[in-house]
Amino acid sequence: MRIGLRIFLGYFAIVALAALLLARVFVAEMKPGVRQAMEDTLVDTSNVLAELATDDFLAGHIADGRFATRVAELKGRDFGAEIWGFGKRATNYRIYVTDAHGIVVYDSDGRDVGKDYSRWNDVYRTLRGQYGARSTRSDPGDDASTVMHVAAPLRDASGRIVGVLTVAKPNQALAPFIARSQATVMRWGWVLMGTALAIGVLMAWWMSRQLGSLRRYANAVTAGERATPPKTTGEFGELGQALETMRARLEGKQYVEQYVHSLTHEMKSPLAAIRGSAELLEEADDSRPMEAADRARFATNIRTQSERLAAMIDKLLALAAVEHRQHLETRERIDLVPLVDEAIAHCAQRLQAADVTVQRSGDAQAWVEGDAFLLRQAVANFIENAAAFSPAGSTIDASVVREGERVSVVVADRGAGIPDYALPRVFERFYSLPRPDGGSRSSGLGLCFVAEVAALHAGTATLRNREGGGAEATLDLPAA
Repeated sequence: MRIGLRIFLGYFAIVALAALLLARVFVAEMKPGVRQAMEDTLVDTSNVLAELATDDFLAGHIADGRFATRVAELKGRDFGAEIWGFGKRATNYRIYVTDAHGIVVYDSDGRDVGKDYSRWNDVYRTLRGQYGARSTRSDPGDDASTVMHVAAPLRDASGRIVGVLTVAKPNQALAPFIARSQATVMRWGWVLMGTALAIGVLMAWWMSRQLGSLRRYANAVTAGERATPPKTTGEFGELGQALETMRARLEGKQYVEQYVHSLTHEMKSPLAAIRGSAELLEEADDSRPMEAADRARFATNIRTQSERLAAMIDKLLALAAVEHRQHLETRERIDLVPLVDEAIAHCAQRLQAADVTVQRSGDAQAWVEGDAFLLRQAVANFIENAAAFSPAGSTIDASVVREGERVSVVVADRGAGIPDYALPRVFERFYSLPRPDGGSRSSGLGLCFVAEVAALHAGTATLRNREGGGAEATLDLPAA
């Protein structure tokens, strides 16, 4: 699917969903909103009628007094009203009055006089000085037959509640207004959808043109062709310039220098081993002859470290080739336990020089998938880093732990720990801390290398301070 079509479909889907939700909300809220407005009107009406009916009620003539007469005359009046296209000819109100015990003493429809309404919510709450209202179906099986009842208290001269006047109005009287409003909302919703469709087509066409020119430029740069940034506008123009800047920097020496620094950092240990073995061989002479076994061992060490150095160069070059793709070219099933032992053995000279020992613990087996060389180098960097910050005579704990679908290599030292200001930056390239013994700083590439290896294996690398002192480095990987 072309990107222009994807942009259009995505935009239209979002707008259509928003319009649909908005229309549904409007339609859903229309009915309760209108009914709330009607309830507000009924509150005013009930309180006005309560004041007008109080005198007849207190005189005992609520059923045959002036108030009842006027209400009866109201039912015969032709209103002749036109409300936004809808005619209104007669009142929809029903009015009834109950005494202090909830017994109906007056009903404008004349059907429920004498009945006990004390348990109805409008009468029950009003008699207790609260706001009384209810909505009740006249036909239990018909949801459209609900009638809203709003009550107001009748008070004597002392302010005591002596009765209740309730005004009832069927919600069906508002149905034409609600239906028309809902139809209007839906009609304009379709208009919005059509407008969104037209705008989406134009926007998708414009963005497709801009992105198409950028794509052709990127393909030309990838193919090694000479190309100039496309003439685009706005953010697309900025993106074109950014691509041109990135191309110029990637072709420059900066990218190469980063890997030169990484390579030289990782070459230090094997070169030191080779140099140490070579010096021992040179010191042997006729006055101090060297045993044949020792000579063979040092020669083997030189050959092994040379091979390791060559493999390291190849692997780092391979890592540079795949780092932007963020995946490994080859994978193998690896047991981390012997791999950690190999990393410890690799760091033996560094540990001896620092007068530090390593104690390994944890599970007997822990399998992962990945590149054994890179993982071994990562663990070795953790151990060498711990040795650099450990006090003489201390022990470094190296453990391999499997928890569920994750495998962790944990290297913990007993040094002074990491300053709080440095914790967020320890994995940055070229960032390093001074050694406790006053030695020179490292190149600041070891932990950065570990983080890069962890990312290539879909894992994480963390470094934190331990409770009680020291630091704890963790390489967390998915289990195989």
